[in-house]
Amino acid sequence: MSLLSKPFVVDIATRVLNRLMTPRLKPELRFDEIPALKRTIEVPTRHGNVPCTAYFPIGAGKPAVHVNVHGGGFVIAHPEQDDPWCRYLAAEAGVVVLNVDYSVAPRHPFPIPVEQVFDVVTWASRQDRDWDGRRLSVGGQSAGGSLAAAAARLALEGGGPAIALQVLHYAPLDLVTHAAHKRSPTGKAVIRPWMSDVFDPAYAPDPEVRRDRLISPAWGTNAAGIAGIAPAVVITCEYDRLRDEGIRYAEALDAVGALVEHHDVAGTDHGYNIMSFGTRALTERMYGLIAGHVLRATG
Repeated sequence: MSLLSKPFVVDIATRVLNRLMTPRLKPELRFDEIPALKRTIEVPTRHGNVPCTAYFPIGAGKPAVHVNVHGGGFVIAHPEQDDPWCRYLAAEAGVVVLNVDYSVAPRHPFPIPVEQVFDVVTWASRQDRDWDGRRLSVGGQSAGGSLAAAAARLALEGGGPAIALQVLHYAPLDLVTHAAHKRSPTGKAVIRPWMSDVFDPAYAPDPEVRRDRLISPAWGTNAAGIAGIAPAVVITCEYDRLRDEGIRYAEALDAVGALVEHHDVAGTDHGYNIMSFGTRALTERMYGLIAGHVLRATG
């Protein structure tokens, strides 16, 4: 075990990271020109109330709903980093977007975040809401994509709620394999080996638990039995250490007829849409692609 993986070190490291890794998006990646019609909603879950920021589209009628799950290695609690994306999706797809402020590790390890997200999805699917819960999608980037995939798996295994689309945006889908053993064609990949030593044991302290299908759906035979799962859009990045596991899961989804599209973003890395190396043109192109899929799936 690495020194970084020791529980007391993990606890200190994650506290420091939560203070240091605050969203600082470049102005061109903030989409400030898109208005935000939003309010905070407290959603009851089996692990207490979870705050969600609801973004409403402009217009009449009862829109569909998309549950968004932010990233941050399962330990960074900054849902506001997804504010530009949530505003964009609400405006372009005409859906209500629920941005979930789920509890993070190490204080709230697996399965708490998974169960909170699934409970929010289930709550959002009810008919007595300000949106049409029958037209429901879920998605997230990075760790949020993993939690969205887990929610879709639980919906499959539990007989609902019905999910029209799951969006897995550069998601970690294999926590069994250490980041040091995940390849990248660049020597300066965003995902560093030390992150596996801190983030993974924070989320799932027992290495055996990391083999769970809800944590590592792309590992081993964990993708067996996913026939009938929600249709999926899988997005990977060419330089991302998580690319190969995303491709493996996309292939497993395709094998059961559940892959809508796998899009590999050329020439970029993990977090391209929220980090300083990202560009407006690329981010807008990818947001447009995802929004189009959400609109078609829930329209």
